[in-house]
Amino acid sequence: MKKIYTDEQIVGFVREAEKTEITIAEFCRQKGFNEGTFYKWKKRFGSMQVQEVRRLRELEAENARLKRLLADRMIEIDAMQELLAKKW
Repeated sequence: MKKIYTDEQIVGFVREAEKTEITIAEFCRQKGFNEGTFYKWKKRFGSMQVQEVRRLRELEAENARLKRLLADRMIEIDAMQELLAKKW
């Protein structure tokens, strides 16, 4: 699925929907997205501010990088253990 809106825009939509007096369904129709999508966004970003969302994105990227590094090291360790286990 193609991501149309940035996380900052999503936070803006959630904040704007909380302040408006129209229904959520009408708000979503005006903005051009599904009501179910809005509630997913609200669940994920409901209490966050824009700076927190940026920090979350940075932490997720760092976490993914560290997981890749760990996987690489585990593969190297496994290969070394197999090599050392062989009888020459």
